[in-house]
Amino acid sequence: MNVLDEILMPYQKRWVEDQSRFKIGLWSRQTGKSFATACEAVLDCIAGGLQSNNQTIKQSNNSSKLWVVLSAGERQALEWMEKAKKWTEAVKATVDSYEEIRDSANALMSRAEIRFANGARIVAIPANPDTARGYSANLVLDEFAIHERPFDIWAAIYPSITNPLSGEKKLRIVSTPKGRGNKFADLWEHNDTYSKHKVTIEDAVRMGLPINLEELKAGVDDPDIWAQEYMCEFIDNTSVLLPYELIGKCESENILDDGLSPVYVGMDIGRQKDLSVIVTAVKLGDVLAVVDVTELKRMPFNDQLETLLSKCLANRVQHVCIDSTGIGAMLAEEATRKGGGKFEGVNFNVATKGEMYALMRRKFEERSLRIPVDRELREDLHAVQRVVSTGGNVTYSAPRNADGHSDRAAALALCCRAAATASDAWADPGEVDDIDALEDNLDAAGSGPRHPYSWRAF
Repeated sequence: MNVLDEILMPYQKRWVEDQSRFKIGLWSRQTGKSFATACEAVLDCIAGGLQSNNQTIKQSNNSSKLWVVLSAGERQALEWMEKAKKWTEAVKATVDSYEEIRDSANALMSRAEIRFANGARIVAIPANPDTARGYSANLVLDEFAIHERPFDIWAAIYPSITNPLSGEKKLRIVSTPKGRGNKFADLWEHNDTYSKHKVTIEDAVRMGLPINLEELKAGVDDPDIWAQEYMCEFIDNTSVLLPYELIGKCESENILDDGLSPVYVGMDIGRQKDLSVIVTAVKLGDVLAVVDVTELKRMPFNDQLETLLSKCLANRVQHVCIDSTGIGAMLAEEATRKGGGKFEGVNFNVATKGEMYALMRRKFEERSLRIPVDRELREDLHAVQRVVSTGGNVTYSAPRNADGHSDRAAALALCCRAAATASDAWADPGEVDDIDALEDNLDAAGSGPRHPYSWRAF
């Protein structure tokens, strides 16, 4: 048995061994789709390839020695590259170098690159139509359903893939479904020229994936999420709440606290492996400027409370919004008891999350928010997704990873709410039956005119 037979699941081997020029994979979460695409790219870059079940997997004579991976964001691109690096070790490929290219330490990564001894390369970049247009290479569209501007990306890359003057290139598209309103769904449902691979979580378990299905389904506890994320059914419509371009326009390396202006604070309470995060911002004229982001990792409850109080008891601090969902309720209650009425517990539900994230989006669009140039904060913000179900219900979600669950984004949204609710004109959406009245209150609170991304639209 060789290394591929030892490592890959049967459905992953089927993907790697499929030498079709155009392939598309509709795969459940937690089934290793990035692991499989990374395997194929690495094997295609090394001369001679390997054998699996007496079939040689090698570099095509017509293939260039360049693979480009477009991922939904920087974090996903780097995670994909980690899988590729593990494959180079597993197959004992000779690697000359690995590097990540940025304009500065905290700037958005322009690309990450593995260079092999034979001159072949794998380049991973956060998905962007402009950067995608610059490459003529074999291409992997990783989690294509949640890319920013997927139709623009498709328009940018497809001509270079199919240009006969640049040689025959391969195209690999993989994703978990995220509704029908995107290019991935369009390709899967309406294009029969692709070799198609569908792997539900039940398929994967049946082929040996060691997951307890009943336990997983009970933990998900949502039939729509189970149907879409794990059974590969197209249920809702998902979009990125804050594209990189929008975030970048509000980043600044020169945020200064004048020591006099009012201060507002938001705190997201971590659960289990998540972070607790405190975001502190100062109101400088019409701009809310973030001056501190404090991460509390595995900190006991009492220490979290004391850290919060130490930041909030000064007279300049006007309002503090605390995530009071679940275990946060006790911390919010204690903070209010010790610190008084400036503290507000916010229970996360459809209404409050809709209000907070819509407000935060508006502040980014109006450039009335400034945030530090910080990779972790940027990635947390970019990871938040706006999900519209077939019934029209709107929710917000973010993929969980080793760094948390977009906890910094939630804390910033709470901070934005704290600054808005400091005005008497603000109304709690949980107490407002008339959505028009709610939006009028938002406008009166200084959030500007109504916008397509107002609370109503979300």
